[in-house]
Amino acid sequence: MSFRFLDLHHQRDDLRTDVLAGLAAHPKSIPPKYFYDESGCQLFEAICRQPEYTLTRTEHALMASRMPGIAAAIGAVDCVIEPGAGDCGKVRMLLDALRPSQLVVLDIAGRALAAAAEPLAHDHPGLAVTAIGMDFIHDLEAALPYVLAGRRLIYYPGSSIGNFSPDEAVALLKRFHRLAGSSGQLLIGFDLKKDPEHLHRAYNDAAGMTAAFNLNLLVRLNRELDADFDPTLFRHYAFYNPWHSRIEMHLVSLAEQTVTVANQRVHFDLGETLHTENSCKFRCDEFSAIAERAGWHLAGEWERDGFAVQLHGVGVNL
Repeated sequence: MSFRFLDLHHQRDDLRTDVLAGLAAHPKSIPPKYFYDESGCQLFEAICRQPEYTLTRTEHALMASRMPGIAAAIGAVDCVIEPGAGDCGKVRMLLDALRPSQLVVLDIAGRALAAAAEPLAHDHPGLAVTAIGMDFIHDLEAALPYVLAGRRLIYYPGSSIGNFSPDEAVALLKRFHRLAGSSGQLLIGFDLKKDPEHLHRAYNDAAGMTAAFNLNLLVRLNRELDADFDPTLFRHYAFYNPWHSRIEMHLVSLAEQTVTVANQRVHFDLGETLHTENSCKFRCDEFSAIAERAGWHLAGEWERDGFAVQLHGVGVNL
């Protein structure tokens, strides 16, 4: 078995800086990457099991049914790199089909990532697995020394790319481009535009898992930044914004209140919101245009029930 874990993330300093900057902004916001402490990871897995949240099951069905064609389009690769790998469950199917020499998984929740990635080394003899705890959104180049030379595939499944504005997505895809190298490829998933009522149900599930996931962010800030949020004084609010083709998640203040975060006082008016996440939806041609701006060219596309996967090759040098 070949497995190693590297922690390249200075989490507390980043968390404090980002949270205080977001709370000082107008409107207030916090980057969604901070959802994913241990409890947040568990709650997200629970969200994916809810009947209203069909994306994960649809993606799995698409990949299972189209994997021979996807693998043939990709061809031989030496290394698969999965940013935001989470529980590492999605990459297994790809490993079985491609049989690379190395897997590199990256995630901001380092300890959870290590626990999820190590079994992959047991289950795939001959595969060198490297798990790196890091903020890949900003520090992706730090992973380069740990990636084998050869043909690389960046795998970014789910709909995580939708958390970014189009310009932010271009910037991230440019970083993927540099990590992939001159012969690299990108296999990426995204959620397609669909009935807003369907989307509303997905982000407001009856069991309250998405609400708990959103409110858990305040619990994390209380624990890690000595904050004094009262989660009962905030309400989960998710809605579809048709002008930006995205779901927005907010926490709504149910009272006029002042909280302390990392020794800083922050005031909330009654009804004021803390913006915690976007989830953009696309048409296939819209997303391929975003990827093209980042130097990728479309090489394959697969769709099923409102979800899409695209394969891109390296186009222009950046």
